[in-house]
Amino acid sequence: MKAMFLVACAYLLLACDEPAGPTIEAAADLVLHNGAIYTVETDPAWAEAVAVQNGVLVYVGDDAGVEAWVGEETAVIDLDGRMVLPGLHDVHAHPLEARSPFAGTCLLDAQEVDAEAFIPILKACAPQQIGTDWVLGFGHSVFTLLESFRAPIEILDEAIPDRPAVIMEETSHSVWVNTQALAAAGIDANTPNPPGGVIVRDPQTGAPTGVLFDAAGDLVMDLAWQPTATIQQLNYEGLLDAVAEMNRYGITSVVEGRTYWRRGFEDAWLRAEAENQLTLRAVLALWAYPSLDDATQLAALRTRYRDDPDALVRINQIKVYSDGILINTTAAMLEPYRETLGAIPSADGLNYFTEARLAEYVRDLEPTGFDFFIHAIGDRGVREALNALEAAATPAGRHRLTHLEVVDPADFSRFAALNVTADAQVAGTFTQPDHWHENELLIGDRASPLVPIQSLHEAGARLTLSSDWDVSTLNPFIGMQNALTRAPQQLPDLATVIAAYTRNAAYTMRQEDRVGTLAVGKEADLVVLDRNLFEIPVTSIAETQVVMTFLAGKRVYGQ
Repeated sequence: MKAMFLVACAYLLLACDEPAGPTIEAAADLVLHNGAIYTVETDPAWAEAVAVQNGVLVYVGDDAGVEAWVGEETAVIDLDGRMVLPGLHDVHAHPLEARSPFAGTCLLDAQEVDAEAFIPILKACAPQQIGTDWVLGFGHSVFTLLESFRAPIEILDEAIPDRPAVIMEETSHSVWVNTQALAAAGIDANTPNPPGGVIVRDPQTGAPTGVLFDAAGDLVMDLAWQPTATIQQLNYEGLLDAVAEMNRYGITSVVEGRTYWRRGFEDAWLRAEAENQLTLRAVLALWAYPSLDDATQLAALRTRYRDDPDALVRINQIKVYSDGILINTTAAMLEPYRETLGAIPSADGLNYFTEARLAEYVRDLEPTGFDFFIHAIGDRGVREALNALEAAATPAGRHRLTHLEVVDPADFSRFAALNVTADAQVAGTFTQPDHWHENELLIGDRASPLVPIQSLHEAGARLTLSSDWDVSTLNPFIGMQNALTRAPQQLPDLATVIAAYTRNAAYTMRQEDRVGTLAVGKEADLVVLDRNLFEIPVTSIAETQVVMTFLAGKRVYGQ
């Protein structure tokens, strides 16, 4: 009887009041059932089963209802009670930098306190560098260099005398260079500090000592990363490795937090998409270089805008640094540091981009469609970024501040008022309460609390949580656990935390109409977990393992 009714409705093109389930011709490609499916929607918040057709969710509901979607060709997965979430978003990560085999030939230990001890390590690793005549590396503490008896440049010259070398320190906010690298960049005793950077100099002679803070390091790094065919291939291979690792953690969407367009970073992403090797959605945030001429840079950025909603790769964000970082005393502060690293010329930190210049970039680029993704760590950096957005942004913008380590309480409510998303990283150990005291010598009582996510949430800010990989771990479940346990600045419940990794993050990527929650009509980005996060102790969330990850209904991780 019902079948005849359906046929009549279809034949006569009638509007039929009776709800009709699908016929076998409409069978799903994929069905997941017998699960605890948390939709991040309000109705229903939970489901037992989903059905996927052509990559899109066509059913979200109970097990009984999904049976109508099962046909002879349907792949059916019994979840056996396991939990399903929408695909996770990491809206601040550096996958290409984290995994390019070109980038880190010489790996140094941040715990080493004697810079001279690096000499045999550097001598051994330098010949292993691939893709360039430069030697690249990563990992030391800048304090090890600043406290060395000899000038750091002398030590690196001894280890690597015959080719340029640039070694990034553990926070990525300074580099260690040798004489050949300085010569290649044209940096000498007469070179002024660039915007957002400091060339550390001998106090007697003014000669560079081999340490370049913040944006001064980019002057050298851009030379080492010049995009030759070999380097581009290595970057591509590293990116594919990084994407696979992100899928392993249930990540189906990512924002690359610093797309160096002068180094050709976007080419690796676009190639991966073109060759059907990309298994997540990506938004690239084009790096705004502090030292470039504004007219030239703005024109170059505009030409790179790419926002096809059906594409896996979109280029629709601009990454700007307002300031530096606390430990270097380069984060911009409202009150002076109690002490600074003598090389830093200002007692209240520095600006990569001033408030006025940032506002001009927003005015110029927002009409093209770009959203701004602004690094702001110090309370002055945060305030100036908010001021710039208040002065220049329109309601169409979906701008975001990231890090937010020190925020003046007077600015908490401005995030909601300006519709600016607050993006925080709490997966790294240095952001946890037992490490807050490490900054007390620099900024006193302002060191506690660090990364005030609870205060921002209570003030109505839209929150996202991200990794800043590989400064911190990529594992989102460590971030989730930390967000719930870092008293007195923790989020109130697991639902709020999951929303930060899904619904809120999808909004910042302008894809909330497609993903971020599980609802009929949305694309089937899903992650299957080995446990129900709502049924375990909060202190066990970090142990969660991903069983399967799906992008638009296609399994991209798991068996």
